[in-house]
Amino acid sequence: MADFGRVLTAMVTPFTEDGEVNYTVVRELAIHLVNHGTDTLVVCGTTGESPTLTWDEEYKLFQVIREAVSGNAKVMAGTGSNSTREAIIATEKAAKLELDGTLQVVPYYNKPPQEGLYQHFKAIAQASDLPMMLYNIPGRTGCNLEPETVARLAEVPGIVAIKEASGNLDQVSQIRRLTPATFDIYSGDDSLTLPMMAVGAKGVVSVASHLVGDKIQQMVQAFNHQPKQATQLHLELLPLFKVLFITTNPIMVKAALHLQGWSVGNVRPPLSTISGQHSEILHSVLSELSLI
Repeated sequence: MADFGRVLTAMVTPFTEDGEVNYTVVRELAIHLVNHGTDTLVVCGTTGESPTLTWDEEYKLFQVIREAVSGNAKVMAGTGSNSTREAIIATEKAAKLELDGTLQVVPYYNKPPQEGLYQHFKAIAQASDLPMMLYNIPGRTGCNLEPETVARLAEVPGIVAIKEASGNLDQVSQIRRLTPATFDIYSGDDSLTLPMMAVGAKGVVSVASHLVGDKIQQMVQAFNHQPKQATQLHLELLPLFKVLFITTNPIMVKAALHLQGWSVGNVRPPLSTISGQHSEILHSVLSELSLI
């Protein structure tokens, strides 16, 4: 059974000043994240600006990061698409790179019915030996992967986990109720990690771990044996969890990394750079947590 650990970082994609992928910083950041609490790097997800990356850029990112962290962390490839055929092709190519897993987002814009979602994910799972993590984020896709459909998919060989970002704890509880204990649930929202663990989640696919990966790892490890400490860490980090999402992700986390001295570049259009007001709020939160 695939084990992706408890803290997975949805890694940003660093760019140069002229908007090209900065593979030098990619390597440096990947190693830094693994040295600070990350068990698995999720590459080319939403935080990695996958909608504006070319497939060639994505494949090179998979290769570069795999080489950078080989033996020290796992690498999960974001190869999802709203085209089943395209997702299968991308996943097959990722499998040839000997990565550790694949993240498959709910198809966006075309809003399939639940049976369509089931057949979509099943077809991708059957096309590759890579362990698959489902990714439910209806706020971006316009389509919710229902708990009953998740339960059906959990029976498909190779589908081993879900990144659940609906923000609905009742839905998380129902998924946990309907799926076997071997099927892992991960929070897709940093601020809901601890509440979701209370109803059966294993950990988090995190954005804030770019900045506080060690503390997030400490929080999830403390959950079972030192729950008061876990709660204390959650409350300490809550302002950071919230500020990183006051506008569209990954605008804020890239700005935060820049304040820490990382040359990650700007976001690609149609995303826009951080506003002056948001910059002030971010600076204040980072200063209070002694992150800058």
